[in-house]
Amino acid sequence: MIVKHGMNYLSVLNSARNHKLAPPLAVLRRQQFLIRVLGVRGENIMQESKFEADADNILRAITPVFDPNRHKGQAGKVAVIGGCREYTGAPYFAAISALKIGADLSHVFCTKDAAPVIKSYSPELIVHPVLEESYSVGDRDKDHISRRVVAEVDKWMEGFDCLVVGPGLGRDPFLLCIGMAVRKLCRSMQMVRSSHENNLFAVLLWNTVASYDCVSEIIKQARQASIPIIIDGDGLFHVTDNLGLVSGYPLAILTPNVNEYKRLVQKVLNCEVNDQDAHGQLLSLAKQIGGVTILRKGMSDLISDGEIVKSVSNYGSPRRCGGQGDILSGSVAVFLSWARQLILANEGNLIISPTNPTMLGCIAGSALLRKAASLAFEDRKRSTLTTDIIECLGRSLEDICPAC
Repeated sequence: MIVKHGMNYLSVLNSARNHKLAPPLAVLRRQQFLIRVLGVRGENIMQESKFEADADNILRAITPVFDPNRHKGQAGKVAVIGGCREYTGAPYFAAISALKIGADLSHVFCTKDAAPVIKSYSPELIVHPVLEESYSVGDRDKDHISRRVVAEVDKWMEGFDCLVVGPGLGRDPFLLCIGMAVRKLCRSMQMVRSSHENNLFAVLLWNTVASYDCVSEIIKQARQASIPIIIDGDGLFHVTDNLGLVSGYPLAILTPNVNEYKRLVQKVLNCEVNDQDAHGQLLSLAKQIGGVTILRKGMSDLISDGEIVKSVSNYGSPRRCGGQGDILSGSVAVFLSWARQLILANEGNLIISPTNPTMLGCIAGSALLRKAASLAFEDRKRSTLTTDIIECLGRSLEDICPAC
């Protein structure tokens, strides 16, 4: 329509030129450029609107009403697996966001070095200092410690409604990138432990992947217990190299950013990211990984479970401070838990679409984060931080779905 009107407008200009009323040629060129750009943009908007989720109504539908008969824990129990010496903020952001939205309990399973720091951020979080880093694990103790870590998490597993794996988990910049390949290499080479050099090299390699062996086992345990898993941050780095951990699991959600998505596409589809067919490529990617749900973060968040694609495009904030992805993972965890409860209570008979709880959780989490970021930016502008956005989560949900 814009292009058509633009052509009519040019006809008028041509007519005006004959009567010596035409603007300068440079102005005409700018006008033609704008008409072309606006025409393409209009087509893109129409294309996007086909996929846009009804986020506000989904938020209203899955957010539970307050019930005096409910007890502690029924509004959601979330666990975050992550937090190491370098990164203590990410697991805190994810866990506290879950509480701010309305979850009853939020756990963090982190390394011993990270635990006191995360505890000091908030007394609301239940912090378990059980994960180990490679520098603290001796060769002889590795298997014993790995089993102990997994057992410690497993004894809590049954009570969780959702697991968030990855915020602040950390990774070695050199050795981790070949972690699982190194393990296979070590085995195939059958390193001779009596050799001092081989022994030292083997210790380094095997210990570097120790904490990630624990994470793999934790993911497997959650999957066996049918607990939803959200893979974010460093967890994505690990899972991309070990897709069997989540492949075919419908309660798994991957939340890649631009670079993580690029790596995932290259690994699974063996091609580059195609923004011209973003929806189709995302659909294909989710389907190839066996129907996991993927939330591709970007200017518009795109979400697919291998069956459908939805987008969330409401305006957020131009401020891209670190930590917003952690808020998202904690938010999605809560909404996914609530969506599953709603589906079970209604025996699958929902009046909203889509009906997949992972899709509903992603749509709700994405929409709420964007609204909270927008409110925070209105107040703080350039100085907006992740903690400011977290403080706006409750107000944002209240605007859409009042508690009373």
